Amino acid sequence: MENVVHDYGSRRALNGITLDIGEAEIFGLLGPNGSGKTTLFRILTTLMLPTSGTALIAGADPVRQPSSVRRNIGVVYQAKSVDVKLTVRENLRHQGHLYGLWGKSLERRIDLLLQRVQLRDRENELVETLSGGMQRRVEVAKGLLHEPRVLLLDEPTTGLDPGARRDLWQYLAELREQDGVTVIATTHLMEEAEHCDRLAILSHGSIVALGTPDDLRSEIGADIVELEAAADPEILAHRIEQRFAVATRVLNRRIRFEQPDAHRFIPPLMEQFPGEIRAVSVSKPSLDDVFIRRTGHRFWQESQDVATDSRRHS
Repeated sequence: MENVVHDYGSRRALNGITLDIGEAEIFGLLGPNGSGKTTLFRILTTLMLPTSGTALIAGADPVRQPSSVRRNIGVVYQAKSVDVKLTVRENLRHQGHLYGLWGKSLERRIDLLLQRVQLRDRENELVETLSGGMQRRVEVAKGLLHEPRVLLLDEPTTGLDPGARRDLWQYLAELREQDGVTVIATTHLMEEAEHCDRLAILSHGSIVALGTPDDLRSEIGADIVELEAAADPEILAHRIEQRFAVATRVLNRRIRFEQPDAHRFIPPLMEQFPGEIRAVSVSKPSLDDVFIRRTGHRFWQESQDVATDSRRHS
């Protein structure tokens, strides 16, 4: 993708996205609601045209060569796309027919995928009788039936319990390793982004961070300290900055700053401001902390801002 822009009238959803995603890579598009990740997903799946900019998937342009792109991609949408009144095998068979697959070659391909997603023993059961995690595996099998080079998933674990989420990400890793498929997944869940080889963090239609989860966290290079002030947090934050020469930030009435070896820093801090600190916490950097450093606000706060803005305009 190079300088991809998309406007919804006066609102800019994508602000010049440039990305290079490699073959056999699990790549995450991480962002809160309204960050632009679903718009980008729809452009890559040929469902929407960008306002400007270009994209290539396996050498094909979604705007000029949509049919070629569709042959090379498999798509798993956030909304359920299986027919719950059909069996697992019937769902896959009908999907194969849509791609011009028939006969013994289609049945062999279905057998292979059912084995891969561990549903061979449930192939003749109605999909509505399966758990949410199993239904999601049927969705993934549908997306892979025509042997695409790229698998795109939009919020793939929506509605799944923690165990089913772990199983799905483990399967995606096996798919990448065994078949060399590139996986691109959108998510708003930090713990899911940890499974990606690399990820782009989006905010208000722009990429604010790009790299491996480890590299992004390591850029902070210090512990994260959060304080709850007994009185005005802005005043206490200013006094801490003056006394200890640390850069503080007040978010949701809590004082935050980065500090190497925070466990040694806390005792003198408490002694300096007795009775003025109600609570203190120390943690290692997370992807949420990376988002805060790059945007100045919390991850979930952006979703609330977008929802408020939408209500205001409606």
